[in-house]
Amino acid sequence: MSVFVRFDRVKKWVGLFLTVSSAAALSAPSDPPFASGYKIQESFNVGAGVFVRALSVDPDKNVLWVGTSVGALAVDISSGSMTATYTRDNGLANEYVFATFVDRTGGTWFGMNGGGAARLNEGQWRTYFPMHGLADYWVYSFAQRKDGSVWIGTWAGLSLFDPRKATFHTYLKELVNEWVYGLAVDSKDRVWVGTEGGVNMFDGKTWRTWTHKDGLGEDNIDKLPFSSNTGLGTRSRHDLSVMVEGRSTYNPNYVFCTLAAADDSIWAGTWGGGVAKFDGKVWRNYSHKDGLIGDIVYSIAQAPDGALWFGTNGGLSRFDGEHWQSWSKADGLLDEHVYALAINASGNVWAGTREGVARLSR
Repeated sequence: MSVFVRFDRVKKWVGLFLTVSSAAALSAPSDPPFASGYKIQESFNVGAGVFVRALSVDPDKNVLWVGTSVGALAVDISSGSMTATYTRDNGLANEYVFATFVDRTGGTWFGMNGGGAARLNEGQWRTYFPMHGLADYWVYSFAQRKDGSVWIGTWAGLSLFDPRKATFHTYLKELVNEWVYGLAVDSKDRVWVGTEGGVNMFDGKTWRTWTHKDGLGEDNIDKLPFSSNTGLGTRSRHDLSVMVEGRSTYNPNYVFCTLAAADDSIWAGTWGGGVAKFDGKVWRNYSHKDGLIGDIVYSIAQAPDGALWFGTNGGLSRFDGEHWQSWSKADGLLDEHVYALAINASGNVWAGTREGVARLSR
């Protein structure tokens, strides 16, 4: 019953786009010497205690998909109206949606906590569980190679789905760690995998691994407590709590997200080690000392202008290669933990947090 109450509220909030950020902008500090021109224009709330864990844009349908801890929403980008909601009653095996992804044929994938992976296409659902070959019931990321194969990150390895044969193959022993969160495919069709133990890359034939020893993640310059919320046998502790006794925690091998940028540089968001950039030879790390607003990086996206956006535990940051600009709760975000990002071809940026989504544009 509580789900329907929440979604009824969402319909009202999305339709009206009640803007916490508009009021906040009036009292926000003036722009820094460098300003990208981006501002938080509007936001919508998905309910108290509800987390927005996933965002993706379907450019053909002009739809923003919002994955939350109580189901999924489809929002028409042009009108700002919510066009559909999905719960267990109409398609999802579990209402906690941790990943959304639009494939090249127009299907939308949903990765769920304990609910496997589901694909929606033209009103038809197909759900995959371990009984079908999927590595695990807990699904956290998707990516697609040029041959149409869909790669699925789970808590028990990396699954490769062949849509032509409807078959799965799981990679486990090849990975530095079985808990997979980040997935990206670069222009060379290489698959980049962010895990709780480092980064893997698969070029179609061979695998490579990078960890903090290889330069992944900033050193613990603030002497933060090490996070034990990782590794084999810790499934019961995977609550994504990032604090210990009021302080942020640190584990540079724990990678929340990966991105293959337009120039084929690879970006990995770490737990406490900031964001790491790999140029094919070495890793370069960016942290709060460089301008990043938070060192726990949950999400990364690249805009059409080439700028990189980072969702962190301290808010949202934009980096154009030279300048940083950041937004926090004081600037209109509903919460400072930005778990999800999506950007469309027009340069609109959506940031998903606990309790809602904010839209930024110039």
